[in-house]
Amino acid sequence: RFNLMFKTFMGPVEEDASVIYLRPETAQGAYVQHKNVRDSSRKKIPFGIAQIGKSFRNEISPGNFVFRMREFEQMELQMFVRPDEAATAAFEEWLPRRLEWYKSYGVSPERLRMREHAPDELAHYAKRAIDVEYRFPFGWKELEGIHNRGDFDLSRHAAESGESLDYFDPATETSFTPWVVEAAAGADRAAFTFLIDAYREEVVRDEKRVVLSLHPELAPYKVAVLPLLKKRDDLVEMAHRIRDGLSREFTAVYDDTAAIGKLYRRQDEIGTPWCICVDVDSMDDNAVTVRDRDTMEQERVSADRLEEFFLAKLRASRP
Repeated sequence: RFNLMFKTFMGPVEEDASVIYLRPETAQGAYVQHKNVRDSSRKKIPFGIAQIGKSFRNEISPGNFVFRMREFEQMELQMFVRPDEAATAAFEEWLPRRLEWYKSYGVSPERLRMREHAPDELAHYAKRAIDVEYRFPFGWKELEGIHNRGDFDLSRHAAESGESLDYFDPATETSFTPWVVEAAAGADRAAFTFLIDAYREEVVRDEKRVVLSLHPELAPYKVAVLPLLKKRDDLVEMAHRIRDGLSREFTAVYDDTAAIGKLYRRQDEIGTPWCICVDVDSMDDNAVTVRDRDTMEQERVSADRLEEFFLAKLRASRP
């Protein structure tokens, strides 16, 4: 007998403990709590519940990297809408919006596609289902699924619990069971996609350069502050002062463990969008050299306006 849910016990004494199951998806919380959310926040149809969290599945044959795991991170959105035509319209509305989300974080449009499920592969709950897929070096793989689930979930919960989950529309003075349009994505798969799409190798001056062209919003460090000469105390002091100031607004890192060229390459490899070089001239003009990761272009910027400079760049890059 197969059971794709993890079974465990709640309570320190096993003989007295209750049998519980780890959730196989995050969606169930939205269905069970949707009426509480609707009543407490005074929401009217249509409205949505979005969440992210751990899910657990007792996979028979786990593997294939992030595509079949027993523990994974899920991002889900359940939109509660009117039946039939309204649900169809909501489903069609969310298709381009979900595709655009990946593009807005820098994923190559030519490597994305939407694939609709044929009738014989639809899940038992789905009236329609379309997957967002990405073309990895090893083929097309699903990133998320967008589903028109009809009233399957709320009807089943109402039938099993005996509590009505119908919505009363004061405008039409009618009651109905909301339909659900769902977008269910794997956060692990999305992270892998961002990484693999951003990775590239190129030759610069007869040397290989590895670059992780992450969207600035996704980069672990936004800025690296690097002194040109680590034995010059004045350069090091200024670099630390700049790093400390910028760290109040976003993640910035200091490094002086190699020559400046190698330091640039290290930051390219981990996706840092901009590097600041504090050089000898900085002592005279109170300015630094800012280097762009993707273009390798450099510009001179006053140390007094660095925070404003980078905040403007980050704002401009936001989806």
